[in-house]
Amino acid sequence: MAIMKGIEYRDASPAVRADYDDIMAVRKTDWINDFWKVLANDPVTLKRTWSSLKEVMAPSALDPLVKELLYIAVSITNNCEYCIISHAAAARAKGASDATLAEIIAVTAMANETNRLAIGYQIALDDRFLNPSR
Repeated sequence: MAIMKGIEYRDASPAVRADYDDIMAVRKTDWINDFWKVLANDPVTLKRTWSSLKEVMAPSALDPLVKELLYIAVSITNNCEYCIISHAAAARAKGASDATLAEIIAVTAMANETNRLAIGYQIALDDRFLNPSR
């Protein structure tokens, strides 16, 4: 449960409504999800976060589906249920199948396990990784 109530469109200030309108236009949707509604309690944070997210997730060198899968992986690592579910929905909309999502979960879990093993054992980096020309 959020520690603050979300700001509904009808109750939003003109500045927040402008951000909501942009979110809906960019995402080609007719609704605002709860993440943005809660952030609207601090309009500066809403604007800054939306602006940054819009820039990072815009078309670029990485395929949009790859970006969503990366978002899911980091969200799993950070244990953010909201982000896992919302970005899984976005990934599905971009063509991810159950098999794709299962694989990203498996890879994320394995990366976390091996990261923790390397951290726990304090394994030094191989010289070849530091000096690839050797």
